[in-house]
Amino acid sequence: VQLQASGGGLVQAGGSLRLSCAASGRAFSRYATGWFRQAPGKEREFVAYITWITGSTYYADSVKGRFAISRDAAKNTVYLQMDGLKPEDTAVYYCAEGAGVSSSRYDNWGQGTQVTVSS
Repeated sequence: VQLQASGGGLVQAGGSLRLSCAASGRAFSRYATGWFRQAPGKEREFVAYITWITGSTYYADSVKGRFAISRDAAKNTVYLQMDGLKPEDTAVYYCAEGAGVSSSRYDNWGQGTQVTVSS
């Protein structure tokens, strides 16, 4: 499966964006789909994941209460609603299939979408 991330852009602090991660070729098939982000000069970090069977969600502390992950099985798409954006949220956001919070447990990485939050 190929994952396509989209929805990034430039937004002012306090604003909102909704990212989409669409699967083509087949449906998502791993335990979960996760979002990660990588800022310049920093390691890729976990943001959130959602499981496909139960819809359980898990968030990094840095985004808890501001971001919401959801899924639409019919559209083979996972969303990341980002509200209350802060300049420190600026990064390239990636989606992938896997489990847990470690990027090493994920594969089928999408190409990433840039999110820039201005102060």
